[in-house]
Amino acid sequence: MQRRLLLSAFAATFAGPALAQGFSEAQRAEILSILRDALRRDPSLLRDGLGALQAAEDQERFSAQSDAIRAHEAALLRNPADPVRGNPRGDVTIVEFFDARCPFCKRLAGEMKELLRKDRNIRLVMKDLPVLGPASVSAARALLAAQRQGKYGEFYDALMALRGEPTDAAMRAEAERIGLDVARWQRDLLDPTLQQRIDANLQLARALRIEGTPALIIGEAFIPGAVPLADMERAVAEVRRARR
Repeated sequence: MQRRLLLSAFAATFAGPALAQGFSEAQRAEILSILRDALRRDPSLLRDGLGALQAAEDQERFSAQSDAIRAHEAALLRNPADPVRGNPRGDVTIVEFFDARCPFCKRLAGEMKELLRKDRNIRLVMKDLPVLGPASVSAARALLAAQRQGKYGEFYDALMALRGEPTDAAMRAEAERIGLDVARWQRDLLDPTLQQRIDANLQLARALRIEGTPALIIGEAFIPGAVPLADMERAVAEVRRARR
């Protein structure tokens, strides 16, 4: 019991202001004195205390992200401009932030494709988030231009399967292969409203504290990285259970 109290004190004392604001300066100094004495007697408390601190920070971040997801629910789920894959009337919506050049996004693409094949009641909202430089921005614009011809999904699949960089020549070849009106597609690439949509996604990602791609929102859960199929299935099942 005493060890648990010391670990709690460690986390509360060294965590961010949100956790430590309940202590006065005198109380904080007293806790530090107790902790120093305890560490002299049992150095393993430092290792365990750092673990407790990490857990407290993770919980604080999770709570902040959950609040942000609720606050931006409309932008996440109900933006009519967003490309949608899977079942547009699905009972569970997944929001995917991705960069077309991100190798982890390419890895996730295969897992997501299998999830949509197995579960025909998922609505997938795609959010282009080009964070890996100008070539990523060009790829995002190319995707959004393809959307205007109803071929966002096909062009997305082509870019995810592309070996090497999505150069202008490579993307044009894929545009021709999937049957886009290339002249129209190239004109649409220059439309400034495409960049406005990308900028809106970047702003939304900052509000959600998304630090990289891929990133998924499933219900109120934020899931970073190229997670395996089983993890996505569990998150979807949890959303459905919560609604019962």
